[in-house]
Amino acid sequence: MDGILPLWKPKGMTSHDCVFRIRKMLKMKKVGHTGTLDPDVDGVLPICLGRATRIAEYITNAGKVYEGEVTIGFSTTTEDAQGEIVATKAVEQEISITTINNVLLEFTGEIEQTPPIYSAVKVNGKRLYEYARKGIEVERPTRKVNIYELKLLDDKIRIKDGTLSFSFRVHCSKGTYIRTLAVMIGEKLGYPAHMSALTRVAASSFTASHCVTFEQLENIIAEDLPLEKVIKPLEEGLCNLPIWNMDVQLLEKVKNGAVLPTPQNWPEGQVVMVYEGVAYAIYQSHLNKQDLIKPVKVLLNL
Repeated sequence: MDGILPLWKPKGMTSHDCVFRIRKMLKMKKVGHTGTLDPDVDGVLPICLGRATRIAEYITNAGKVYEGEVTIGFSTTTEDAQGEIVATKAVEQEISITTINNVLLEFTGEIEQTPPIYSAVKVNGKRLYEYARKGIEVERPTRKVNIYELKLLDDKIRIKDGTLSFSFRVHCSKGTYIRTLAVMIGEKLGYPAHMSALTRVAASSFTASHCVTFEQLENIIAEDLPLEKVIKPLEEGLCNLPIWNMDVQLLEKVKNGAVLPTPQNWPEGQVVMVYEGVAYAIYQSHLNKQDLIKPVKVLLNL
């Protein structure tokens, strides 16, 4: 079974938990996810099955879209609602929609982030959360990420017990920490803040409308319905890459991973080599020989 299962991850499960459960449900070993979602975050989690595990990185590297909530007035150890409170400052004056919109606009484009101490980023071979749990301070690496769009979901501002909350939608690159973005927004507004809710609504080309829940998947299996209804072709996970349609002569060479002369009008970057709608390999220009292209990955050699 090869393809991509767009799963709607429930809250309370890790991404690894989801992979483990699907392995058992589908009775197959070759299963992998495409980007970690925190346990308290729900939403789109494409799961790669069989041969599609070879292209998981391309889905992971594609953009993500989230909808969430920022609450200003206090910050936490984990930068979300699950952590212990570390700083407070009551919101005692009105903050206008215009002010919030202007701040969100400031974070659109390329920005720098320092990952949360409670995160899976590795430093000296250990996850940051491992240091945090032992109370060990460690220097965290700063990284550049891209925020393609950041806007309010609506004009509703919720005020309660000295806090102020608002909902947002963000389209961002791989590696963006939305928890940290919420903290940065709060700092710009002059308050400690945290991410109080988050849902991933899109990953690469997969959206909520494509997803199935565990309950729906269980029903499909129990009723012996065709899984093809919910499993997407591997090719859908490569939709962000240019496509090169091959003839049958070129196909045989590509299946064997041959280095080839560069075709005319060859696109930049990595290119999906396709024959009759099926992806057989990913190629790119040869690093040392400009007149040649070479395989990055052979996906099918039958």
